[in-house]
Amino acid sequence: MAHVLFGVACLVTSLWVFVDVLNISETNRGRIRKMSCAAAVFMWLAFFIGGYWYVFSYKVDEAIILKGPWPFAHSFFMETKEHLVITLLMLATYLPITAAGNLAANKDARRVALWVAGMVVLLALMVEGEGATIAMGVKAGLLAR
Repeated sequence: MAHVLFGVACLVTSLWVFVDVLNISETNRGRIRKMSCAAAVFMWLAFFIGGYWYVFSYKVDEAIILKGPWPFAHSFFMETKEHLVITLLMLATYLPITAAGNLAANKDARRVALWVAGMVVLLALMVEGEGATIAMGVKAGLLAR
């Protein structure tokens, strides 16, 4: 569950950054920087915890999924998640870099920060949904036994 917790924390902090950048002022610039760094840290934690689980534990779940009624939970959703997570990781890592400038004074920098934060939120929602589908694939496989 730590993997999911840190993934959701990345999503929420990125959404927070997005809303704060929409309402940029001199008073919230520090919070934007802190929250964008927190989003990156949360994403890296989710990545390492999920990667550890994937390497050492997922083979059992994969076998259950593939023998169960939802084999697409692995063949489509896990395969897609494996590739999207790398893009999400790169964008979440780039978010603090976009927040480092003076977003209140630079409209172009603000636009980049909004796009990056928005893409992190959308990709995180997609990856969370894929993870839920994979978990349901395991449950369906266990119930079909």
